[in-house]
Amino acid sequence: MSTVIEQPVEARLVAAAPRMTTIPATLHYDPDDPFAVRMTFPAPATLEGVDVCWTFARDLLAAGLLEPEGHGDVRVRPYDYDRTVLEFHAPEGTAVVHVHSSEVRRFLDATSELVPTGYEYLQLDLDHDLAELMRDA
Repeated sequence: MSTVIEQPVEARLVAAAPRMTTIPATLHYDPDDPFAVRMTFPAPATLEGVDVCWTFARDLLAAGLLEPEGHGDVRVRPYDYDRTVLEFHAPEGTAVVHVHSSEVRRFLDATSELVPTGYEYLQLDLDHDLAELMRDA
């Protein structure tokens, strides 16, 4: 059983007419998927009224603390003194949230203690994964 990191963060939704000014989002890291992080938003903050979870690269989150990163559905960039902007692009629209950079750094530090950056591949069991693929074929 692996250790999973979950850290609540206060995200500030940027919108023309926000229903909620702050959202109690959660950053999540599981060493079983060592290259990825997830950010979950609670049902009251979403258009569909259900929890929404975005999965993206841990490296994207780390790099976005320093300079604008991302060209796809998730983009991250520094903003002002201690804010980081995350943009989530979906067919329904774009959500832009601000989080405290210190919260993101604390989360990334915890993930790096669990699985150091650059050593994610050691968490993968490629033989097992290949066997699973072949079993399903």
